[in-house]
Amino acid sequence: MAQLGDILGTDGPVARALGTGYEPRPEQVAMGEAVERALASRGHLLVEAGTGVGKSFAYLVPAIRRCVEHGEVVVVATNTIALQEQLVEKDIPLLGSVFEGAGRPLRAVLVKGRGNYLSIRRLKLASQRQDRLFGDAAARRSLHQIEDWAYETSDGTLSTLPQIERAAVWDSVRSDSGNCMGRRCPHYDECFYQSARRAMEGANLLVCNHALFFSDLALRMREVGFLPEHHHVILDEAHAGEDVAAEHFGISLSEGRVSHLLNLLYHPRTGRGYLGQLQVSDDTGVERAIQLVLAGDMARRAFFESLIGYAERQHNGRIREADAVENPLTPAMNELALRLRGLKDRAVNEADRYELNSYAERASEIADAAEALVSQTSVGCVYWVEVSRVPGSGRPARVTLACSPVEVAPLLREHLFGAERSVVMTSATLATRAVHHDEPTEHAETAFAHVMTRLGCEGAATLQLGSPFDYARQVEVFIDRSMPRPGGGVRKTPHPSRSKTSEPPSPRGGEEGAEGYEDALAKRVLDHVIATEGGAFVLFTSFATLNALDERLREPLGELGYPLLAQGRDGPRGEILRLFREDDRAVLFGASSFWQGVDVRGRSLRNVIITRLPFDPPDRPLTEARLEQIAERGGDPFMQDSVPRAVIRFKQGFGRLIRSGDDHGRVVVLDPRIVTTGYGKRFREAIPDGVKPTVL
Repeated sequence: MAQLGDILGTDGPVARALGTGYEPRPEQVAMGEAVERALASRGHLLVEAGTGVGKSFAYLVPAIRRCVEHGEVVVVATNTIALQEQLVEKDIPLLGSVFEGAGRPLRAVLVKGRGNYLSIRRLKLASQRQDRLFGDAAARRSLHQIEDWAYETSDGTLSTLPQIERAAVWDSVRSDSGNCMGRRCPHYDECFYQSARRAMEGANLLVCNHALFFSDLALRMREVGFLPEHHHVILDEAHAGEDVAAEHFGISLSEGRVSHLLNLLYHPRTGRGYLGQLQVSDDTGVERAIQLVLAGDMARRAFFESLIGYAERQHNGRIREADAVENPLTPAMNELALRLRGLKDRAVNEADRYELNSYAERASEIADAAEALVSQTSVGCVYWVEVSRVPGSGRPARVTLACSPVEVAPLLREHLFGAERSVVMTSATLATRAVHHDEPTEHAETAFAHVMTRLGCEGAATLQLGSPFDYARQVEVFIDRSMPRPGGGVRKTPHPSRSKTSEPPSPRGGEEGAEGYEDALAKRVLDHVIATEGGAFVLFTSFATLNALDERLREPLGELGYPLLAQGRDGPRGEILRLFREDDRAVLFGASSFWQGVDVRGRSLRNVIITRLPFDPPDRPLTEARLEQIAERGGDPFMQDSVPRAVIRFKQGFGRLIRSGDDHGRVVVLDPRIVTTGYGKRFREAIPDGVKPTVL
């Protein structure tokens, strides 16, 4: 059996497969050996590996060996589509060729949720009934686009569907467990979803996203599941694991979800919809169902309007007591579901029986979610209502009622780490401080203590590997001590008897007020953009500040020849990234999603400007509940939770700059707290070794 170092070495099979330009990396081999030990022992491992280590090869080589040499099944879950595509389209095929003939064949698949797949039967049904189902020409044009695509697609998944005018049309043609005919379907043998399911059942290396993985884990808690049984789990981009797990272990109900279902059944303005064309043996049943749809819509309006009123009376929308609002939605949707099930038995067409079953299930799920959220039946969860409005758009507010567990650690400890499988978690940002080689083991455990506690993997093996890049040569860091202290920062409140674990934020803009702070910030951002002649990411922690600087700087930057691309204003995330890469004088203003998972190499990105230290807003309901829990246990919520999370996100933002050995540039920090507060040292320690910041 070849040693892993030989496989990834200078003269090894990976080097031969890649050809000229391959350089072995000691850090990659060290990580691969650690992963190999964890998989062999069914142990748990946390690996922080800096940019350029080559994490995917480091875990894929041991994973593939378990598949082909031991007949085991491995699940690899990532948080971003870009990484999934890289693994499935490039890394796994290349490494699979290296292991051809080494044992069992490698069968790798990309696993997607069922709703991503086209149903051929439902598409034909929608096409036959389009005039009665869809009330406007745009919806029918969207259906025709899907039909044209259906003749060409090889996988039938939403990711390959071109953009359509009415995205909601997909709901009428997608695969759905509630209306699946199984082997009775005339298109069973050619069904995209069933083909994918068969491939998944026969695979030994499964790649999926975090959302699907944690959704499957939540189902397994109820003794059902989606993924086949597996021996090993590798979570890449694991810094996002806690938040994704909390979302999928919780409950969420949006007004859009309810209105979408009701409009699919019957649209009062157009008179179209599923019920309007349904043929049953007794038409009075359909008329009664339509009346229940209209009653459900009235219940929807009353329910979500009461939630908006409740949110306006609270400082953050958090709901601390059960039955805080009336719940007319649950009885209305239950009655509708009952009527739809009754219609199922009287439907003339067999296909309609399956459609009605699916609609009834969805109505029941809405009723159950509303009841659970209003009655607060889930123990250990924080509940809140979120109301989002787009100023000046004229569109109604988007309202969501949700809950999440305050801690996912107990659930993961039992259902993930307590199972008979190995779990490897890796990211470029897991630890809260750098660990030097001469430090004792317990110091390494301290560096990973926050993620261990939050994920419930205490006792896992740890490994921290720096980047092979020469940061001292490639990066300059500037810290602007003269900037006003930003408002809305987190303040330490150590006494657990306080009613809140953090003082409320000061008015945005600090001592100078919002206008003064934003003016000062705009001046510094403009100066640093000019210094590098564009090529800058400007990272914000709030859209309010991002939009304020957009208004101040769009015209001045444009006049200087630096086109501004602002998240939320200049197109979808992927589109503004593409435009940024194509113009090396461009400036991109980005909020939370641009702090991580973005890879821009070369001269296009040579300046990362961090406008403020990335603390979570302390009054965000889930954050507030986490901090309260720590305080109730006698801990220091600020130092134990707020600071570690902010440090990890700071490292993510910093990491946008250097993505290859040829990249050069500067990181600018415009938050003076990094040098004027005691906790600022934790952020300075996150700057790569050898880089000496210049304080302005």
